[in-house]
Amino acid sequence: MNARFLTAIAVAALLVSMPGHAERLPAVESEASARWPEHHGPQRTNLSTETGLLKQWPAGGPPLIWKNAECGDGYSGVSIAEDLIFTAGNFDDIEMVLALDMDGRLQWKAPSGPAWQLASPGSRSTPTYGGGAVYLVNPQGRLTAYEARTGRVRWAVDLVERFEARWGVWGMAENLIVADGRVYCMPGGAKGRVVALDQQTGETVWANTDIVDTAAYCSPTIITHQGVRQWISMTQRSVVSLDPQTGQLLWSLPFVPRSPQNSLTPVYQDGCVFVASGHSSGGSLLKIADDSRSAEVVWHRRDLDNCHSGSILLDGKLFGAACRLGGRHFYCVDFFTGESLQLDRTLGKVGLTFAEGMVYAMGYQGTMSLLKVLPQGFEIVSQFELPRRPPNTYLAHPVVCGGRLYLRGDGHLYVYQIGAAG
Repeated sequence: MNARFLTAIAVAALLVSMPGHAERLPAVESEASARWPEHHGPQRTNLSTETGLLKQWPAGGPPLIWKNAECGDGYSGVSIAEDLIFTAGNFDDIEMVLALDMDGRLQWKAPSGPAWQLASPGSRSTPTYGGGAVYLVNPQGRLTAYEARTGRVRWAVDLVERFEARWGVWGMAENLIVADGRVYCMPGGAKGRVVALDQQTGETVWANTDIVDTAAYCSPTIITHQGVRQWISMTQRSVVSLDPQTGQLLWSLPFVPRSPQNSLTPVYQDGCVFVASGHSSGGSLLKIADDSRSAEVVWHRRDLDNCHSGSILLDGKLFGAACRLGGRHFYCVDFFTGESLQLDRTLGKVGLTFAEGMVYAMGYQGTMSLLKVLPQGFEIVSQFELPRRPPNTYLAHPVVCGGRLYLRGDGHLYVYQIGAAG
């Protein structure tokens, strides 16, 4: 292990071995009970299966159950599994992964490496849960697997040392996929542009070096097209698809942004993939060939330049927020044609999730909105304000899980009761 991470690992060992620490945790649940185990939830559709939720909020917002003001600085969202809530944040010069119980009490806190203190200081990634562990990549290239119940380190890999990892001006920001007994990651290095690591040991299963471009900030997705499973993501200058079993490059297509912000998780349906980037780079719908060996652009719109917001695809309608320095609107468009169904310039830049016919939109300065999905668009039905903060404070996407709404920003985690019977 590279010396630049040794101090963090030593502190981690101390923190997670405190007497009586693990005994306070509730009983372990099964893997099937993981309710929101990763960024954008199961299958990364960002569509919650929750029901029985409020369709309108009181003027001041739904009831606040609790808040935790000690989550550290950064932009990490939350994942939820085994009756624990996982997130990450900067604490002085160390980035920490945290586990809270369902009442917001800290259960463990363990370092993930040096804190990112350059452009937009703070944590980036949301921990991914799988097989009794949580996995997170640090902005400076340390990928760590922690025991979900205790925070003990199972294994850690220095992606710079092993794969010569390279990243852009905002560091590494990928939300990892854990599947097939593997952890998939894009170090972007000459010895591994995209890699698969053994979930239990961290050993390299495969490393793809055919891809030319380095890593961007995109969180990938795994889809199946015409019977072919594909890992799809964006590099700094392209969209790429790999066979997750072998790491073989299936297809790639140039996607060169005006500003290096390729961060939107690709959205797939019926052989088509939507990708986008900010600063008027725009959004494109790609059509994958039947043999999965190529792809082509179906349509492109410069004003659909989604950067940080995430997308919602529902019944052929694509919802998203254009860049505050580009399209500057919230949009609902036809996924397959790109034609506008409804545009709104009042919401601004928002992070998204969906549950039970409603879109939840977290404004990047603190306005939380609830939108009802209509056959040809949407209607804003409720809004409330969190503490007003500078632009880009509330970049973490909202999460709806267990009748609750989770909102993260400025070191705080706010949890609201949105179950109608709650």
